[in-house]
Amino acid sequence: MSDAPTPADVRGQVREWLEAHWDPERPLVEWRGLLADSGWAAPGWPSGWFGRGLSAELARVADAERERFGAVGPPIGSGMSLAAPTVLAHGSDELKRRLLRRILTGEDRWCQLFSEPGNGSDLAGLTTRAVRDGDEWVVNGQKVWTTGARSAAYGMLLARTDWDVPKHRGITYFVLPMDQPGVEVRPLRQMNGHASFNEVFFTDARVPSDNVVGEVNDGWAAALTTLAHERGLGGVRLVETDGWREGRTSREAMAEAVEHSRTYAWYPQRAGRADLLPVVAREVGASAIQRQQVTDVVARQRVAAWNVERSRAARAAGRTPGPEGSVAKLAGSDIARRSALAHGAMAGAAGMLRGPDSPRAGVIAEILVSVPGGSIAGGTDEIQHNIVGERALGLPREPSVDNQLPFRDVRTNAKDR
Repeated sequence: MSDAPTPADVRGQVREWLEAHWDPERPLVEWRGLLADSGWAAPGWPSGWFGRGLSAELARVADAERERFGAVGPPIGSGMSLAAPTVLAHGSDELKRRLLRRILTGEDRWCQLFSEPGNGSDLAGLTTRAVRDGDEWVVNGQKVWTTGARSAAYGMLLARTDWDVPKHRGITYFVLPMDQPGVEVRPLRQMNGHASFNEVFFTDARVPSDNVVGEVNDGWAAALTTLAHERGLGGVRLVETDGWREGRTSREAMAEAVEHSRTYAWYPQRAGRADLLPVVAREVGASAIQRQQVTDVVARQRVAAWNVERSRAARAAGRTPGPEGSVAKLAGSDIARRSALAHGAMAGAAGMLRGPDSPRAGVIAEILVSVPGGSIAGGTDEIQHNIVGERALGLPREPSVDNQLPFRDVRTNAKDR
């Protein structure tokens, strides 16, 4: 007979622990610390690293029971969704001890320092450099499209550490402390009026040598882990606050959730707001052709939802995120564009107006200017097509003239090698 716990066992253990430890007036960080140390904050993590070592299916059972109880869970954001899986997979034991618990408690926020002004789609062509100086690395360069940089304690940084090997082999993955004089964060004002992203400049910024994730010059492997989890998210996850028990813990978590969601307030518009299409079609008395556009988008959206469920099922089964994340992202970009076209067709020229008297109080205009970003963020559509073609369909790799050259000999926008 197997000694593996059953879903009923897990539900009972979670309920028993919560009834013994939940205090609605406990400070949020203190509560999350208890949750982390118990292993119930991330029950799917290894038992030696703040988890319970449960299968993905049983971890979902545990999370569902906590939510049913009404207790606040761990924070969301790039710390939990991107940094933690990468550190668990590639980080040293010392890094895990130092970083993982504070991710679970929400004490440390994270940002992703990958894309550069001249190297976004070709991420491996990055030119931000890091040079060893004793027990530290000195970083100079620039990153862009960084969400959350203004409030982050740490950044997941990719930097060039060897210019004499092919571009994928000379990159190192660092945990960069953001609160230091050599790091300057400047918000980027978008054409939709929001400023969710930042550009980040490094001028002799310093990273302790212990903050390398994986091996020096082998950061591409860790980067692929981060990217796989990013593409497998299936959209921005917001906090589910319904059902929380009243008290100080929930109030503090609610304030945190409001702050988090403010950054992503325009993301539904970036996704095209297909949910609004039937509503708008009825309001304006859409023509037959316009109704066909709406029907086409709704059908595609339902198929895409099934693909997202396939991706989630793969992760629930414990499989590493794969090309299905790229398929889901491509479908999302396509649906967003088609949805924007349908909104534009029904709104006409008035769809370009903003303000309380414009269509949907300016939401249509925001859709039209926000949707193009979805085909770029998180890896362009062209990159996703390559991933699907090469990794899922087994097609030949796209020809490249620079994958075998020393990066020093590759023509880039870098001025100083």
